[in-house]
Amino acid sequence: MVRMNKEWPEEGDLIVGTVHKVLGYGAFAKLEEYEGKEAFIHISEVSSGWVKNIRDYVRENQKIVARVLRVNPKKGHVDASLKRIREDQRTRRMQQWKIEQKAEKLLEISAKSIDKTLDEAYDEVGYLIMEEFGDLYEGFELASDEGEDVLLNIDVTPEWAEIITAVAKKNISTPEVQITGYVDLVSYKSNGVEIIRDALMSIEAKGVEVQCVGAPKYRIMVTAEDYPTAEKILSESADKCIGIIEENDGEGSFHRELED
Repeated sequence: MVRMNKEWPEEGDLIVGTVHKVLGYGAFAKLEEYEGKEAFIHISEVSSGWVKNIRDYVRENQKIVARVLRVNPKKGHVDASLKRIREDQRTRRMQQWKIEQKAEKLLEISAKSIDKTLDEAYDEVGYLIMEEFGDLYEGFELASDEGEDVLLNIDVTPEWAEIITAVAKKNISTPEVQITGYVDLVSYKSNGVEIIRDALMSIEAKGVEVQCVGAPKYRIMVTAEDYPTAEKILSESADKCIGIIEENDGEGSFHRELED
């Protein structure tokens, strides 16, 4: 069970649950992120239209996303709604829950590596990461990208920081995008071939690859973590390359390959 760093959900929260009882007047769902808690969805909150048979909309063992209407901790009661959610909100919340399941599994792997239980992992580091970064997966993702310091800076112990970072780097790959552009390069000097070669070599770096399509056209492929970064690198690389050619009395132009 994925856990939250608070005991109860709040009004307006989107919660993930598993329906375990369906009655004529409503349904009960066990909350996936709040141990021992359940929500009740009245038949009037199942659908925006008239509901003749509630089982046409909910069934036992069904995973649902619901919006919290009311919370009464004294009575141990949560009222929720299925109809007060847009489909895109439902999809995103379910995806988020699945990601957090993965994060909890990574935390469990980390714990076993140092002979700790999952409960101990949550108490010693899990809730701290959730409080600082918003959710567990974000902490693992940052550790994968930036290393142990991102955890040490929030007072995670060196032992936990080391093992979490190792598990994160092994299991989380940084998402990448790739874009392509072309430069047409012409040099009128006797050593023009060398000038063009040097211009192209000057932009080759990590994430930047240059290929000859057929003179005077050359392909520049950029791989980066997101599209804005990739576009910036591609534009700067093309400008640098063309600048070198023009400084040597040549000509250059750039155009993008548009994505489908």
